[in-house]
Amino acid sequence: MSSQPSLIDFLLSIQKKLYEFGGLTLMICGTISCIFNLMVFTRRKTRKRPSSIYFVALEISNFLYIYSSFFPLMLQYGYNINLTLSNLVCCRLSMYASFLFDILTSFYLIMASIDRILITSSNILIRRRSTRRLAHFVIISGTLFWMLFHIHALFFVNILQNEFGIFACSFTLGSYLAFAGYYTLIKSILIPLLIILFGLWVIKNIRKLRRVAPVPVSSVTRNRDRTRLATRINAHNRLLGRILLMDTIVYILFRLPIGIFLMYEQIIQNYIRTTEQKQIELFITLICTFSAYIPSSIGCYLNLFISKTFRKEIKNIILCK
Repeated sequence: MSSQPSLIDFLLSIQKKLYEFGGLTLMICGTISCIFNLMVFTRRKTRKRPSSIYFVALEISNFLYIYSSFFPLMLQYGYNINLTLSNLVCCRLSMYASFLFDILTSFYLIMASIDRILITSSNILIRRRSTRRLAHFVIISGTLFWMLFHIHALFFVNILQNEFGIFACSFTLGSYLAFAGYYTLIKSILIPLLIILFGLWVIKNIRKLRRVAPVPVSSVTRNRDRTRLATRINAHNRLLGRILLMDTIVYILFRLPIGIFLMYEQIIQNYIRTTEQKQIELFITLICTFSAYIPSSIGCYLNLFISKTFRKEIKNIILCK
């Protein structure tokens, strides 16, 4: 029994230092990453492609996600400053923004994956569906849909006292709490599965293109089309393809833990647990939550590592070329 208080104190100390120092580092790195990614994707060479439009929307969402959702968490658990408790409006707006930008980052990544499926298809009619006009329509309509879908957070979130006797911005008890729990669980599992599925679909399309038999020289039109396709995939879109692949891998690695832990919490929610067990579960939740923000903060550095073209673009931006 004497070891339990020391264990809890140790976990609380780690939790505080993680959000105090690690959180600040993640905030700074994430801000720089989003700004440089936006500068690259909005350059003349890349902004004309549909995929780059999705990446611009993704980086804007990442930036807003970091400051609207992660920043309050960092202040609360790293510096004991809870901005959401100042008034009910701040509480509800913070929860709404957390819901919204969390799903938007996933939505834009999925849409970028679907665009890659279109552009790597062996069917020319399907490839032609990958257009800037479609990208703008999907982004605008999808953003409006998710803004309306999560409007419930502006009405059913309140400042409540939790099981540790601490006041916090939380979901209203009852059916809405159950809805929020299952929604978060389904989202944490379904989105990585969709991203994996679409990623495998892209790989299948690329392999299918490589297996296509060469056309006769006399088939001028088809030969030109295939040449254009090969050039488009292997040269002009290589940068965006690598970036999307790395974003997908990183998203799954760092987002999956929170999904797995949410499944565990749903299974044991009716079990009686001690205060120490609940505190340990809260610690694990905060660790998994911290992990879930990492993909939004390291995109630029991964792109620098995997792409020579991206490094060249960053160099040109720094040198104002």
